[in-house]
This record gives sequence, structure tokens and C-alpha cells, in this order.
Amino acid sequence: MHASSPRPPHSSTSTPGVVGIGIGGNELLGPAHEFRDLYAEAKAAGLHLTCHAGENTGPQSIWAALNIGAERIGHALSAQDDPDLIAILAERQIPLELNVTSNLRTGCCPSLLEHPVKLYFEEGLMVTLNSDDPPFFGATLLDEYLLAHRTFEFPLDQLREIAANSIEASFLPPDRKLALLGEVERYGW
Repeated sequence: MHASSPRPPHSSTSTPGVVGIGIGGNELLGPAHEFRDLYAEAKAAGLHLTCHAGENTGPQSIWAALNIGAERIGHALSAQDDPDLIAILAERQIPLELNVTSNLRTGCCPSLLEHPVKLYFEEGLMVTLNSDDPPFFGATLLDEYLLAHRTFEFPLDQLREIAANSIEASFLPPDRKLALLGEVERYGW
């Protein structure tokens, strides 16, 4: 999406079936601050806000995403370079949509062992695992969980916590979240 993208219609309620908007792609070509007005409009229309940030740029991109109201941050690789940002992300429990395989295949993360997924979890950030276009990157959500378990040595109870984080971070209605959280809790590892 570019800054010249059409604006959503002015209304006080969101479009049926649409729960949020997000921006992704090359952050250098479409920095978050260019979407400030669009995000304000979307929020006023009752939509949730997400933003890819810090994937191929520094932590300033993540700060910019937070400043335009992003409720979830996609990728956030460069957050590890800013201790103040890590503290804010932990304090506010901003969900991070982490995509390990995608980050490797795009070259945004130089090596598997340099991916910050474990660091972020240990720092108390709200980590979620995501597949990020499975046909293109050749990795399903299950693959991402297996990778986290085998490579980063997440024990099964932490993987359950990450699954619960994903539900908490979703834009589902509260009753649906509770039902799904109950399923995660009952799931026998």
C-alpha cells in the first residue's frame, strides 16, 4: 500500500467482514508516518490497526508504527536494537507477529540463530508465531511452531503460551477468544 492508496469510506462503523487494516512491504518505500491520517480514519471507523515495521529498517520504524496507533507489529526484527523500545513493547504488551522462516527467506534476518524470537519471549514481549504466506515461503504455521521448538528450544508449555498470545492478539470477539483459549488450555501436550 502506498500513501496515495484510496481512503476507506467515511463512516462510524466498520465495513461488514472487515475488522482492521495494515500496511506491509518495503518500509523504506512506504513509511508508517505517511499513513497517519488513513490510520486515524480507520480507527474512527472502528477498525483495528496493524503494521509491518522493523523488518528491513531500524527501530525508528517500529516507533513510527506505534505513533500512528498500530495495535500489532509485524516482524519487529530491529526492536532488539533499542532497549527503550523493548521496554515499551513489554510494558504495553504489543503483540509481535513473528515470521521466522519468512525473515530468513527474505534475507531480513541473516541467520536462523540471529532471529530474536527467543530473546523477545525471554524479555516478556507478547510473541506470536505466524506463517506469512505459506505457499510462497514454504512454511506452515505448524512448521513455525516446530522450528521454535527444535531450534530455539521452546518447551511445549511456552509454545502453548505463544498460541494463547495469538488468540489474545486476534481481533475476535471476547466470547470467541475465551472459547479458543479454553481449547488451548485443555490441549494435552
